[in-house]
Amino acid sequence: MTIDVVPVSLGTRSYQVRIGPGLLAQAGAEVAPLLRRKKVAIVTDETVAPLHLETLMAAFAAQGITATALALPAGEATKSWPHLARATEWLLEQNVERRDVVVALGGGVIGDLIGFASAILRRGVRFVQIPTTLLAQVDSSVGGKTGINTAQGKNLVGSFHQPSLVLADTSVLESLPARDFLAGYGEVVKYGLLGDSAFFDWLEQNGPSLRADPALRQRAVLRSVQMKADIVERDETEEGDRALLNLGHTFCHALEKATGYSDRLLHGEGVAIGCALAFELSQRLGLCAQEAPSRVRAHLRAMGTKVDLADIPGDLPSAEALLALMGQDKKVVDGRLRFILARGIGQAFVTDAVPPETVIGVLQDALAQRR
Repeated sequence: MTIDVVPVSLGTRSYQVRIGPGLLAQAGAEVAPLLRRKKVAIVTDETVAPLHLETLMAAFAAQGITATALALPAGEATKSWPHLARATEWLLEQNVERRDVVVALGGGVIGDLIGFASAILRRGVRFVQIPTTLLAQVDSSVGGKTGINTAQGKNLVGSFHQPSLVLADTSVLESLPARDFLAGYGEVVKYGLLGDSAFFDWLEQNGPSLRADPALRQRAVLRSVQMKADIVERDETEEGDRALLNLGHTFCHALEKATGYSDRLLHGEGVAIGCALAFELSQRLGLCAQEAPSRVRAHLRAMGTKVDLADIPGDLPSAEALLALMGQDKKVVDGRLRFILARGIGQAFVTDAVPPETVIGVLQDALAQRR
């Protein structure tokens, strides 16, 4: 299989997303042209390190590049002040200079955290994303959003700091547990739902085969990255169109907060549930036909991912409390909560004209199905 290349054209901050099998073992040759001196600092997590760190270290050694590595705990809770401080202090201990390169090896948590650490270290050092999860390859590694979670909500502290290169090795996805792969699929299907109905049609046909078929998997990653790159190029700092990429996320972030950023609900699972709720809300507001939310749920069910609030174990707060959690979302403007809704599959748009009582009604009905 060949390597696909998606350029992200942002003037002096432009870079490539390279997609295909075997890129991890080639990482030394891929990263070498970026280096002023043959030295890199790698940050990964304790789940990814045993699987992939040795291959990456060998790839750098083959190019005569000295590499040091830090493994942080795995999980969403690592996107926090303490681990940001730990990572930044460690990078300083490695004598990372302003012209050096930091490598983030892992999923969205490591990418977001180390991207933010790179943004604030010496007022900005370059970094390379090597995403090891489906979610990170199709979404979080591209576009330069970095940050951490706080007690008040998800991703409320961070910066826009574009990577210098993204290496999406699709063969590493074979090491993902089934649940993590399906969680990442929540972000894949989002792209079809927000702006490409033909891609959603393709996913309905091919989604169940993605995990087993490398060619289909690479095509899904490629199309997702192409869509994200196009939107980021038009709206790098989310002044307009980029907000569409948050389809499902207003619900998702509230649910993640309600479940304590724990394994009860993975981010991609929350996105899938959030997309289903966003389409349900759209239908109740008369924006789309009933067929649309039904089709979304049917496809997610066929994939075997979480679809409804009933799929989340443990207790959840009331509909009113969940709506209050949404009030901390980054998409709040002038005190008004913005939703990404849809006029149909592939026809998403941003609006703040959503009556709170309608949102509460959707949530109350969803919570009632848990009983």
